[in-house]
Amino acid sequence: MECLYRRDYEADRLLREHPPELKHPNKLLVYELALAGERAAGTMTVTRWAPAALPALTLAATELVAMPGYFDYAGSDAGVWHVNFADPELFFAYGSALLAQDELQCAEHPALGPIRDALVGEQLAALTEEGGRPTPVLVAGVERRCTINTVPTAACPRGLYGNHFARADAATIRAAVEVHRPAPLSNILAIAAPVGGGAYTREQIEYTLVAAYTGFAAAVAESQQRWPGVPVEVRTGFWGCGAFGGNRALMTMLQLLAARLAGLSRLRFYAFDDAGRADYEAGLVAMHAVLAANDTTTTALVDRIAKRGYVWGQSNGT
Repeated sequence: MECLYRRDYEADRLLREHPPELKHPNKLLVYELALAGERAAGTMTVTRWAPAALPALTLAATELVAMPGYFDYAGSDAGVWHVNFADPELFFAYGSALLAQDELQCAEHPALGPIRDALVGEQLAALTEEGGRPTPVLVAGVERRCTINTVPTAACPRGLYGNHFARADAATIRAAVEVHRPAPLSNILAIAAPVGGGAYTREQIEYTLVAAYTGFAAAVAESQQRWPGVPVEVRTGFWGCGAFGGNRALMTMLQLLAARLAGLSRLRFYAFDDAGRADYEAGLVAMHAVLAANDTTTTALVDRIAKRGYVWGQSNGT
């Protein structure tokens, strides 16, 4: 594993030197509610990783857990990483009107956007992909200052996710934001999914597996350094299956395989609802099917997956 750079940022100083550029009033309101005049705390460690070569086909006995609903940040942060469904430009839309998964994490963790600004100011590549190759970025120890309830309610029947956030009035935003005192810490793993259409190419499948494996393996490496002996867990979901229209079963299978290749102790997969659980199960069954062939290399495994003929879905418009 090659770490391209490592930077430590003291949160309060970061926010003073790089105040977030929030271009929509609802984002500014969430920020003001989350900070409420208080100083940010703690020091965050930011690392960026070169794409790793896929390892020998040795699979860990990773615990694979399907979870209902949306991301759960409960429990200790030690060894626990939450996937950020990133754009190739790290956190690039954090100040925009949009509230998709990436932007939601940035709003709930208000120091994430300024991290991007600081990296750019230092002329460091704030990229999760470069030259067509994945370069995951990890942020350890960032405060989660609030939770934004995005699900539909009687007062807000369409919810606040995606483009609905920008249309909400201030009273709706205030009612949806739960401020955390004290603020718990999160560890964020930003990885970019591929974009495409039609039938998946072998190259797209390999890119996805390499991106997930590199990110997961980096999380293992960082956890071993920060919390020696602590089990490593990644929490994820249908990465790349919203605006990009990725195939849910394929993207599930590739993440499950990457988790086992990287040696994670546990992968928690948030499937949202019954339909999502069915897509997760399809990915799990597909993983067992391709592994039943007893291929001896990851190259042969990727070839076998490509021959299954997976097809891209449709964007959900977020």
